[in-house]
Amino acid sequence: MRTIALEEHFLTGDLAHYSDATRELAQPQVWQDASKRLTDLAEQRLADMDAAGVDVAVLSLTAPGIQAEPDPQVAVARAAEANDFLAGLIAANPTRYRGFAALPLQNPDAAANELQRAVEQLGLCGALVNAHTLGSYLDAPPLRVVWERAEALDVPLYLHPANGFDTPHVIGGHPELIGPMWSWGTDTATHALRLIFGGVFDDFPGAKLLLGHMGESLPYSLWRLDSRWDWHRHHGIELELEHPSKYLRRNLYVTTSGVCDDAPLLCALSALGPEHVLFATDYPYEDIRTATAFLAGAPIGVDDRAKISHRNAERLLHIDP
Repeated sequence: MRTIALEEHFLTGDLAHYSDATRELAQPQVWQDASKRLTDLAEQRLADMDAAGVDVAVLSLTAPGIQAEPDPQVAVARAAEANDFLAGLIAANPTRYRGFAALPLQNPDAAANELQRAVEQLGLCGALVNAHTLGSYLDAPPLRVVWERAEALDVPLYLHPANGFDTPHVIGGHPELIGPMWSWGTDTATHALRLIFGGVFDDFPGAKLLLGHMGESLPYSLWRLDSRWDWHRHHGIELELEHPSKYLRRNLYVTTSGVCDDAPLLCALSALGPEHVLFATDYPYEDIRTATAFLAGAPIGVDDRAKISHRNAERLLHIDP
């Protein structure tokens, strides 16, 4: 069965310094091994894909990427360079690679234009956003132009974790909870909810949001979100919104990246529907063969397995079957 993996990270030497915050979360030997795979975009990566049975990898710049650049003008130039590099890599491996653009969200108009260029001229599949951009989130009014362009182009934005803008007090004294262990998931789920309560999906009902890690626990929370929203709406919060679950079922798509476990997979399928779940491995931060073996052995039907493995990605990302 054809397998398309959506959250597959890369890095170049020129952009490596943007990932210092991510590097500091890992043990030195772990990061050294990951770094080799992040920057090897031919021999090792393709061999790993072949060994695991991954046919197509949708590549994206590892976190936090261009969004860590403090100078907006530099960010615009670096995003274009990164996307040109990625397009060249895809052109050299047209049957194996696709890509998500990096966006210079420090300049919203430039980010929207870069998204359009990346999709229409470079053939990329959308964009991946690594958490906040210097403290600004995707519900910020100036970034409506990016959502407008994404909706018009019919491409998703993949919201990926990165270090939070600040460290919540509850995590104080427990650095092990900072990063992928815990805080990245809660930060990203909260970021997604900001989009709902900030009215993004009312303004752009055709917008498509991708979340990794089986939806950052949001599929488990639909009933609770609706119940508590009804409670809040009777206690003075004035927002004209539908139930949160309506937006999540309509606008949210999730991938299996970094979660190789039957229970959350079955929950995501039940909560969102099989058309909204896609495959990813989180390469090189997770083991690629573990991910494909998980999907192959999951207790789901053949049709749902095909949707997760490749059909949903072909439709959502406009990848030829």
